[in-house]
Amino acid sequence: MWSGPHISPPDSTVIARRLRLAGGFHDSERDWVVHRLATLGTRLRSFTDDEVQVEISLKDRDGAGQHIRLECWIHRDPGLHLISTSESQELAVALNDVRSCLIRQLNEAKTRTEPRSNRALRHPERAAHPADDQIKDMT
Repeated sequence: MWSGPHISPPDSTVIARRLRLAGGFHDSERDWVVHRLATLGTRLRSFTDDEVQVEISLKDRDGAGQHIRLECWIHRDPGLHLISTSESQELAVALNDVRSCLIRQLNEAKTRTEPRSNRALRHPERAAHPADDQIKDMT
């Protein structure tokens, strides 16, 4: 049984519904991987299931070139394709690395589209360039 910090079931469920195990992982490892990535659920919860795809792959398992790749596709306007990789030899550490990197990328993407970071989104009535108003006044 998995033991670690308490992760609320909804967070695990969000990942479980959207995660696809690609090459290198065994189906028997799915629950363990889902629990390792569960904190991503809080970042992905605002998207519907059909808007998000998450895929994880492992190459050269236990080899010198072991490589984990976590990809996330968000099908919105604008669409996002985020990629996180790790070459850590310890699988648990590599999963933590790719999870943390993807969380950071999701946070950065969200910040770029939030109104507080974008004047046009904060004040849609002022989205037009101020010079446009001056030109209208001159005519």
